[in-house]
Amino acid sequence: MSTETSLVPGGRPSRAGTWITLAVLCFLALGYVFPFVLQVASSFKSDTEATANPMGLVPQVWTTAAYQRLFQNSDFPLWFANSVVVTLFVTAGRVFFNSLAGYALARLRFPGRRLVFLLLVAVMSVPGVVLLIPKFLVINTLGIYDSYPALVLPLLVDAAGVFIMKNFFESIPASVEEAARIDGAGTFRTFWSIVLPMAVPALVTITILSFQGSWNEYSHFIITSQDPALFTLTKGVGTLASGGLGGKTNQFPLKLAAAAVMTIPVAVLFFVFQRRIMNTSAGAVKE
Repeated sequence: MSTETSLVPGGRPSRAGTWITLAVLCFLALGYVFPFVLQVASSFKSDTEATANPMGLVPQVWTTAAYQRLFQNSDFPLWFANSVVVTLFVTAGRVFFNSLAGYALARLRFPGRRLVFLLLVAVMSVPGVVLLIPKFLVINTLGIYDSYPALVLPLLVDAAGVFIMKNFFESIPASVEEAARIDGAGTFRTFWSIVLPMAVPALVTITILSFQGSWNEYSHFIITSQDPALFTLTKGVGTLASGGLGGKTNQFPLKLAAAAVMTIPVAVLFFVFQRRIMNTSAGAVKE
């Protein structure tokens, strides 16, 4: 039986097969992007049009009223500022502390090292929602509930970040550090001046994941504060989506405008640095 419809000489896929594959991929891509496009388009509609024609991609009358109300007549700027502050502190803390912990587990030999690593893996396997009540009890006991430290401190280290850094440091030959030790460098100096500069791919990965994770964090902020002055974007937009800012309309454009603006920083960060996502072999030196 002829195989001309599926393969061309050399075992390569036929042109028809390639077009079918591209068509399927384009269909899946459109299905994935469509909700976001609809969200942005609806944010430029009036309340009446968004309610009457929610699936329309082209507003009949373009208006920025939702964005004006969002920034001028709501607490959205405060939520945005809180998210920026929390995200910057959490991202910086995770990059530093995850690197320290990962290096300690990869290079230092101390009693209980294997147990610590097993506990780290165990924490990664526990759903975050299970830890919400214990986390609230600890925060309340420490007396930091309803404060910025409560928003930031529990997020400064994450098990997945430590795991990534440990694996990357183990891919770097130990011989790289021997010269530094011969020159009299201590453990921290070796880590900071020799090993850490070689871990740029892992650091970029941790930075992106930490920024995205802390910017989009929601459940943690629910149990750490109730003061409206401490609302972050996720908590504020969640409240807005459920109750709005008053009024008799559904306020779909206002809610979708808030969601669209909230998406921009993470989207920009990801598209700028997506090619820098860690290659586990990058930075390693061949023996």
